[in-house]
Amino acid sequence: MSDEEDIVLSELNDDELVEQMFDDLYDGLKEEIEEGVNILLERGWTPYDILTKALVGGMTIVGHDFRDGILFVPEVLLAANAMKGGMTILKPLLAETGAPRVGKMVIGTVKGDIHDIGKNLVSMMMEGAGFEVVDIGINNPVENYLEALETEQPDILGMSALLTTTMPYMKVVIDTLVEQGLREEYIVLVGGAPLNEEFGKAIGADAYCRDAAVAVETAKDFVSRKHNQLAG
Repeated sequence: MSDEEDIVLSELNDDELVEQMFDDLYDGLKEEIEEGVNILLERGWTPYDILTKALVGGMTIVGHDFRDGILFVPEVLLAANAMKGGMTILKPLLAETGAPRVGKMVIGTVKGDIHDIGKNLVSMMMEGAGFEVVDIGINNPVENYLEALETEQPDILGMSALLTTTMPYMKVVIDTLVEQGLREEYIVLVGGAPLNEEFGKAIGADAYCRDAAVAVETAKDFVSRKHNQLAG
């Protein structure tokens, strides 16, 4: 560890600093990430460049290694927490500069289910990828989803369930959207341990995401297609 202690972030050039921030994110070092963000700001980097090049760049590596089974949930949560430290500094600045958002997502665990680690991981990884995320928490009846969709006007609705008994409630939410003529307005992504692709299709979701890394890739894909359709 003695080598690590000798690294003075402010003495690194921009490229070296970004590389070091990738490592620090990977290791879940929140204070170092906050310091790195502040140094880049002092050097005249835009908040959006810091977000995309340093933080999202670093979280992409974390996401790939999580998907490939090299990193596990505790390590990803640490990395995401370090990312959050950087985001806390950047968020107000991003709001001022009107930086482009990738998209917006409302996410919550369904009624009867109080599991939230997977959902929290998806929220953090989505924020890490540049999405705005509104997390409505656990145990959500259909009314909560409808209210959040109306208030937030997101691109994506994410639903999570960890129990086989609560899985069918996802269909209740989707069916209600269909009945109210709202289904086409949102990309609906579902996830959770007991789910699979067939279930996602059967209930009318746009996609089933087996983990947080897949959720981010799927969300990006759908949002870019949505934007292209609107542009076309």
